[in-house]
Amino acid sequence: MRVVIIEDEALTAEDLQESIRKVDDTVQVVAMLKSVKESVAYFNTHDMPDLIFSDIQLGDGESFDIYRLVEVTAPIIFCTAYDEYALQAFKANGIEYILKPFTDAAIANALKKYNTLRRTFSTKDNSAGHPFAAVFDHTSRPAAILVHYKDKIVPVRLDSIALFYIEKEVLCLMTFDRQHYHLKKSLEEAEQLCGESFFRVNRQFLVNRKAIKDASHYLSRKLCVNLTVPFKEVITVSKEKTPQFLSWLGEK
Repeated sequence: MRVVIIEDEALTAEDLQESIRKVDDTVQVVAMLKSVKESVAYFNTHDMPDLIFSDIQLGDGESFDIYRLVEVTAPIIFCTAYDEYALQAFKANGIEYILKPFTDAAIANALKKYNTLRRTFSTKDNSAGHPFAAVFDHTSRPAAILVHYKDKIVPVRLDSIALFYIEKEVLCLMTFDRQHYHLKKSLEEAEQLCGESFFRVNRQFLVNRKAIKDASHYLSRKLCVNLTVPFKEVITVSKEKTPQFLSWLGEK
């Protein structure tokens, strides 16, 4: 998951980033922005993140000015010292409103809400007509991912992929018929393409639900993910991500 933080106090931004990573160490904070001007420039030149954490009072205005000047389609979790902006926040893609000083528990609950909403609105039946539908509409996904193999470009169907993994800082995938390919993408990009049928269990692995045989207890209260296909490495889920993983695993 790719996250942008908009916060003009450097220490607060760093604390927020640390709290987010405590909850989910696979989150990639792609930018930490300090002002309306910097944020507008960023969103005009970069891909939209999956989620935004945003303060409201910035040094050169309110963060609402950002969302009036550029089209921001990502859901927003507002973190502010002021309680009078709640209604305005929920009119600006806001899905949660956290008052400062925030706690790790508040950040964890906000991320849990984001993940619940993302799952809920990932299908057309559930999202139709709901005001949050537009920011969680990920129904248009490719059926295949393109890989380079020798001198050819080969389409590999997403439903044929057992898992993605990082090897020597290169993203690879393994299919159910045990073919391995290198990709010119990041694991975050693969996660966005694959949708809810895959789960980012840690920094190195993105696993297809259909590839999971079961899960067993491992060291330090982690879970070990056992696959239906042979794989050379042990794949573990941290104790922090275990509840989210088990909830996802139990879905249809």
